[in-house]
Amino acid sequence: MSKQASMNKITTAVIRDMKRKGEKISMLTAYDYPTAKVVDEAGVDIILIGDSLGMVVLGYDSTLPVTMEDMIHHTKAVSRAVKRAMVVADMPFMSYQVSVEDALYNAGRFLQEAGAHGVKLEGGREVAEITQRITAAGIPVMAHLGLTPQSVHQFGGYKVQGKEERAAKRILEDAKILEEAGAFSLVLECIPAALAREVTQSISIATIGIGAGVDCDGQVLVLHDMLGMFEKFIPKFVKTYATLNVQMKEAVNQYIDEVKKGIFPEKKHSF
Repeated sequence: MSKQASMNKITTAVIRDMKRKGEKISMLTAYDYPTAKVVDEAGVDIILIGDSLGMVVLGYDSTLPVTMEDMIHHTKAVSRAVKRAMVVADMPFMSYQVSVEDALYNAGRFLQEAGAHGVKLEGGREVAEITQRITAAGIPVMAHLGLTPQSVHQFGGYKVQGKEERAAKRILEDAKILEEAGAFSLVLECIPAALAREVTQSISIATIGIGAGVDCDGQVLVLHDMLGMFEKFIPKFVKTYATLNVQMKEAVNQYIDEVKKGIFPEKKHSF
Protein backbone atom coordinates (compact mmCIF):
# COMPACT_ATOMS: atom_id res chain seq x y z
CA MET A 1 0.00 0.00 0.00
CA SER A 2 1.30 3.47 -0.89
CA LYS A 3 1.88 6.05 1.83
CA GLN A 4 -0.83 8.24 0.30
CA ALA A 5 -3.35 5.37 0.22
CA SER A 6 -2.60 4.51 3.84
CA MET A 7 -3.51 8.08 4.85
CA ASN A 8 -6.82 8.29 2.99
CA LYS A 9 -9.89 7.90 5.20
CA ILE A 10 -12.20 5.20 3.86
CA THR A 11 -15.76 6.43 3.25
CA THR A 12 -18.76 5.20 1.29
CA ALA A 13 -17.56 7.34 -1.63
CA VAL A 14 -14.16 5.60 -1.53
CA ILE A 15 -15.84 2.18 -1.48
CA ARG A 16 -17.97 3.12 -4.51
CA ASP A 17 -14.84 4.35 -6.28
CA MET A 18 -12.97 1.13 -5.51
CA LYS A 19 -15.83 -0.86 -7.07
CA ARG A 20 -15.75 1.35 -10.18
CA LYS A 21 -11.97 0.98 -10.56
CA GLY A 22 -11.99 -2.76 -9.90
CA GLU A 23 -9.86 -2.32 -6.78
CA LYS A 24 -10.49 -5.11 -4.26
CA ILE A 25 -11.85 -4.19 -0.81
CA SER A 26 -10.50 -5.80 2.37
CA MET A 27 -12.69 -6.18 5.45
CA LEU A 28 -12.05 -7.85 8.81
CA THR A 29 -13.82 -8.01 12.15
CA ALA A 30 -12.47 -6.46 15.35
CA TYR A 31 -14.08 -6.21 18.76
CA ASP A 32 -11.66 -4.29 21.00
CA TYR A 33 -9.24 -1.35 21.03
CA PRO A 34 -5.83 -3.09 20.67
CA THR A 35 -7.00 -5.46 17.92
CA ALA A 36 -8.73 -2.69 15.97
CA LYS A 37 -5.59 -0.55 16.22
CA VAL A 38 -3.44 -3.31 14.71
CA VAL A 39 -5.95 -4.08 11.94
CA ASP A 40 -6.38 -0.39 11.08
CA GLU A 41 -2.63 0.30 11.03
CA ALA A 42 -2.14 -2.74 8.78
CA GLY A 43 -4.35 -0.98 6.21
CA VAL A 44 -7.64 -2.89 6.11
CA ASP A 45 -10.39 -0.91 4.36
CA ILE A 46 -13.42 -1.76 6.51
CA ILE A 47 -13.57 -2.96 10.11
CA LEU A 48 -16.77 -4.77 11.06
CA ILE A 49 -17.81 -5.07 14.67
CA GLY A 50 -19.69 -8.25 13.88
CA ASP A 51 -22.34 -9.81 16.06
CA SER A 52 -20.02 -12.80 15.60
CA LEU A 53 -18.53 -11.43 18.83
CA GLY A 54 -21.27 -13.46 20.50
CA MET A 55 -19.47 -16.64 19.49
CA VAL A 56 -15.78 -15.72 19.34
CA VAL A 57 -15.63 -13.25 22.26
CA LEU A 58 -18.63 -13.88 24.53
CA GLY A 59 -18.84 -17.67 24.20
CA TYR A 60 -22.41 -18.05 22.95
CA ASP A 61 -23.39 -20.83 20.52
CA SER A 62 -24.86 -18.35 18.03
CA THR A 63 -25.17 -14.62 17.35
CA LEU A 64 -28.77 -14.47 18.62
CA PRO A 65 -28.13 -13.59 22.31
CA VAL A 66 -26.03 -10.51 21.39
CA THR A 67 -27.68 -7.29 22.59
CA MET A 68 -27.51 -3.65 21.52
CA GLU A 69 -25.58 -2.88 24.72
CA ASP A 70 -23.00 -5.56 23.83
CA MET A 71 -22.62 -4.09 20.34
CA ILE A 72 -22.43 -0.47 21.51
CA HIS A 73 -19.80 -1.37 24.14
CA HIS A 74 -17.51 -3.11 21.62
CA THR A 75 -18.10 -0.57 18.84
CA LYS A 76 -17.00 2.25 21.15
CA ALA A 77 -13.73 0.43 21.85
CA VAL A 78 -13.04 -0.17 18.16
CA SER A 79 -13.96 3.39 17.14
CA ARG A 80 -11.47 4.84 19.63
CA ALA A 81 -8.66 2.93 17.91
CA VAL A 82 -9.43 3.51 14.24
CA LYS A 83 -7.91 6.32 12.19
CA ARG A 84 -8.33 5.20 8.56
CA ALA A 85 -10.74 2.28 8.09
CA MET A 86 -14.48 2.62 7.75
CA VAL A 87 -16.13 1.28 10.93
CA VAL A 88 -19.34 -0.69 10.39
CA ALA A 89 -21.37 -2.19 13.25
CA ASP A 90 -23.71 -5.15 13.03
CA MET A 91 -27.26 -4.46 14.13
CA PRO A 92 -28.01 -7.41 16.43
CA PHE A 93 -31.01 -9.71 16.39
CA MET A 94 -34.31 -7.90 17.10
CA SER A 95 -32.72 -4.43 17.01
CA TYR A 96 -34.33 -3.66 13.63
CA GLN A 97 -36.96 -6.36 13.00
CA VAL A 98 -39.69 -5.01 15.32
CA SER A 99 -40.36 -1.64 13.66
CA VAL A 100 -38.85 1.00 11.42
CA GLU A 101 -38.77 3.38 14.40
CA ASP A 102 -36.75 0.91 16.49
CA ALA A 103 -34.39 0.33 13.58
CA LEU A 104 -33.82 4.06 13.08
CA TYR A 105 -33.23 4.67 16.79
CA ASN A 106 -30.80 1.77 17.17
CA ALA A 107 -28.91 2.58 13.98
CA GLY A 108 -28.56 6.16 15.16
CA ARG A 109 -27.07 5.01 18.47
CA PHE A 110 -24.20 3.32 16.63
CA LEU A 111 -23.17 6.61 15.04
CA GLN A 112 -24.06 9.01 17.86
CA GLU A 113 -22.91 7.00 20.89
CA ALA A 114 -20.42 4.50 19.52
CA GLY A 115 -18.63 6.39 16.74
CA ALA A 116 -19.41 3.97 13.91
CA HIS A 117 -19.57 5.18 10.31
CA GLY A 118 -22.32 2.80 9.22
CA VAL A 119 -24.40 -0.24 10.17
CA LYS A 120 -24.93 -3.69 8.71
CA LEU A 121 -28.24 -5.52 8.76
CA GLU A 122 -29.28 -8.90 7.43
CA GLY A 123 -32.09 -9.69 5.02
CA GLY A 124 -33.47 -9.01 1.58
CA ARG A 125 -36.65 -7.33 0.36
CA GLU A 126 -38.18 -7.63 3.84
CA VAL A 127 -35.69 -5.03 5.15
CA ALA A 128 -35.81 -2.77 2.08
CA GLU A 129 -38.05 -0.15 3.72
CA ILE A 130 -35.87 -0.14 6.86
CA THR A 131 -32.74 0.21 4.71
CA GLN A 132 -34.33 3.11 2.84
CA ARG A 133 -35.38 4.92 6.01
CA ILE A 134 -32.00 4.46 7.73
CA THR A 135 -30.07 5.72 4.69
CA ALA A 136 -32.52 8.63 4.35
CA ALA A 137 -31.50 9.61 7.89
CA GLY A 138 -27.89 9.85 6.73
CA ILE A 139 -26.72 6.50 8.10
CA PRO A 140 -24.83 4.29 5.62
CA VAL A 141 -26.19 0.73 5.40
CA MET A 142 -24.26 -2.40 4.46
CA ALA A 143 -26.72 -5.10 3.40
CA HIS A 144 -26.24 -8.86 3.90
CA LEU A 145 -27.65 -11.72 1.80
CA GLY A 146 -27.14 -15.48 1.53
CA LEU A 147 -26.44 -17.23 4.81
CA THR A 148 -27.62 -14.67 7.34
CA PRO A 149 -26.63 -16.04 10.79
CA GLN A 150 -29.50 -14.36 12.64
CA SER A 151 -31.83 -16.60 10.58
CA VAL A 152 -29.87 -19.79 11.32
CA HIS A 153 -32.90 -21.56 12.85
CA GLN A 154 -35.04 -20.71 9.84
CA PHE A 155 -32.36 -22.12 7.51
CA GLY A 156 -31.98 -25.26 9.63
CA GLY A 157 -28.27 -24.69 10.24
CA TYR A 158 -25.26 -23.05 8.62
CA LYS A 159 -25.79 -24.15 5.00
CA VAL A 160 -24.88 -22.78 1.58
CA GLN A 161 -27.74 -20.65 0.23
CA GLY A 162 -28.88 -20.01 -3.34
CA LYS A 163 -27.99 -23.40 -4.80
CA GLU A 164 -31.43 -23.95 -6.34
CA GLU A 165 -32.51 -21.79 -9.30
CA ARG A 166 -35.45 -20.24 -7.46
CA ALA A 167 -33.35 -19.33 -4.41
CA ALA A 168 -30.58 -17.93 -6.62
CA LYS A 169 -33.09 -15.77 -8.50
CA ARG A 170 -34.45 -14.41 -5.21
CA ILE A 171 -30.94 -13.46 -3.99
CA LEU A 172 -30.26 -11.64 -7.27
CA GLU A 173 -33.60 -9.81 -7.06
CA ASP A 174 -33.00 -8.92 -3.39
CA ALA A 175 -29.56 -7.52 -4.23
CA LYS A 176 -31.12 -5.14 -6.76
CA ILE A 177 -33.88 -4.17 -4.32
CA LEU A 178 -31.35 -3.37 -1.59
CA GLU A 179 -29.24 -1.35 -4.04
CA GLU A 180 -32.37 0.62 -4.95
CA ALA A 181 -33.15 1.08 -1.24
CA GLY A 182 -29.82 2.86 -0.79
CA ALA A 183 -27.40 0.29 0.64
CA PHE A 184 -23.78 1.28 -0.13
CA SER A 185 -22.47 -2.28 -0.13
CA LEU A 186 -23.62 -5.88 0.18
CA VAL A 187 -22.17 -8.85 2.04
CA LEU A 188 -22.71 -12.15 0.23
CA GLU A 189 -22.25 -15.09 2.61
CA CYS A 190 -22.04 -18.77 1.69
CA ILE A 191 -23.52 -18.67 -1.80
CA PRO A 192 -22.19 -20.36 -4.97
CA ALA A 193 -19.31 -18.47 -6.59
CA ALA A 194 -21.13 -18.27 -9.94
CA LEU A 195 -24.14 -16.60 -8.29
CA ALA A 196 -21.88 -14.15 -6.41
CA ARG A 197 -20.22 -13.25 -9.73
CA GLU A 198 -23.63 -12.62 -11.33
CA VAL A 199 -24.78 -10.45 -8.42
CA THR A 200 -21.52 -8.48 -8.44
CA GLN A 201 -21.83 -7.78 -12.16
CA SER A 202 -25.54 -6.89 -11.88
CA ILE A 203 -25.34 -4.10 -9.27
CA SER A 204 -23.39 -0.87 -8.94
CA ILE A 205 -22.68 -1.22 -5.19
CA ALA A 206 -19.71 -3.18 -3.84
CA THR A 207 -20.13 -6.83 -2.89
CA ILE A 208 -18.11 -8.26 0.00
CA GLY A 209 -17.82 -12.02 -0.08
CA ILE A 210 -17.43 -14.58 2.69
CA GLY A 211 -17.57 -18.06 1.26
CA ALA A 212 -18.79 -16.57 -2.03
CA GLY A 213 -15.79 -16.94 -4.35
CA VAL A 214 -13.13 -14.62 -5.69
CA ASP A 215 -15.27 -12.49 -8.02
CA CYS A 216 -16.84 -10.33 -5.29
CA ASP A 217 -15.55 -6.76 -5.06
CA GLY A 218 -14.03 -7.54 -1.66
CA GLN A 219 -13.65 -10.18 1.03
CA VAL A 220 -14.34 -10.40 4.77
CA LEU A 221 -13.30 -12.91 7.43
CA VAL A 222 -13.76 -13.12 11.18
CA LEU A 223 -10.37 -12.11 12.60
CA HIS A 224 -10.35 -14.87 15.24
CA ASP A 225 -10.88 -17.45 12.47
CA MET A 226 -8.13 -16.26 10.15
CA LEU A 227 -5.65 -15.90 13.04
CA GLY A 228 -6.37 -19.41 14.33
CA MET A 229 -7.71 -18.22 17.68
CA PHE A 230 -11.15 -19.89 17.53
CA GLU A 231 -11.02 -23.67 17.15
CA LYS A 232 -14.62 -24.57 18.05
CA PHE A 233 -15.74 -24.42 14.41
CA ILE A 234 -13.69 -23.56 11.30
CA PRO A 235 -15.85 -23.00 8.18
CA LYS A 236 -14.64 -24.25 4.79
CA PHE A 237 -14.26 -20.69 3.51
CA VAL A 238 -11.74 -19.69 6.20
CA LYS A 239 -8.04 -19.53 5.36
CA THR A 240 -5.96 -19.64 8.55
CA TYR A 241 -3.10 -17.14 8.21
CA ALA A 242 -1.64 -17.77 11.70
CA THR A 243 -2.02 -20.17 14.65
CA LEU A 244 -2.14 -17.71 17.51
CA ASN A 245 -4.08 -20.15 19.67
CA VAL A 246 -1.02 -22.44 19.73
CA GLN A 247 1.41 -19.56 20.32
CA MET A 248 -0.70 -18.14 23.15
CA LYS A 249 -0.89 -21.53 24.89
CA GLU A 250 2.88 -21.97 24.55
CA ALA A 251 3.53 -18.53 26.04
CA VAL A 252 1.12 -19.13 28.95
CA ASN A 253 2.64 -22.58 29.60
CA GLN A 254 6.12 -21.05 29.67
CA TYR A 255 4.95 -18.33 32.09
CA ILE A 256 3.36 -20.90 34.42
CA ASP A 257 6.50 -23.04 34.32
CA GLU A 258 8.78 -20.08 35.13
CA VAL A 259 6.54 -18.95 38.00
CA LYS A 260 6.45 -22.47 39.47
CA LYS A 261 10.27 -22.81 39.22
CA GLY A 262 10.99 -19.32 40.52
CA ILE A 263 12.61 -18.23 37.24
CA PHE A 264 10.23 -15.27 36.80
CA PRO A 265 10.51 -12.53 37.88
CA GLU A 266 14.24 -12.03 37.39
CA LYS A 267 16.24 -9.23 38.98
CA LYS A 268 15.60 -6.93 35.95
CA HIS A 269 11.83 -7.29 36.52
CA SER A 270 12.09 -6.31 40.18
CA PHE A 271 12.42 -2.98 42.01
